Amino acid sequence: MLRLALPLLALFALTACETVKGAGRDLGTAGDAISSTAQSVQSEL
Repeated sequence: MLRLALPLLALFALTACETVKGAGRDLGTAGDAISSTAQSVQSEL
């Protein structure tokens, strides 16, 4: 039973890390877009 549980636990942990990493990249891209838009608006004022 333990031989099956450990690899499955490792697989779930690696999958979760990739999901969080992807979400972090998406949030970073959104932040860059917001910053760029804010700078554009500020330069027009």
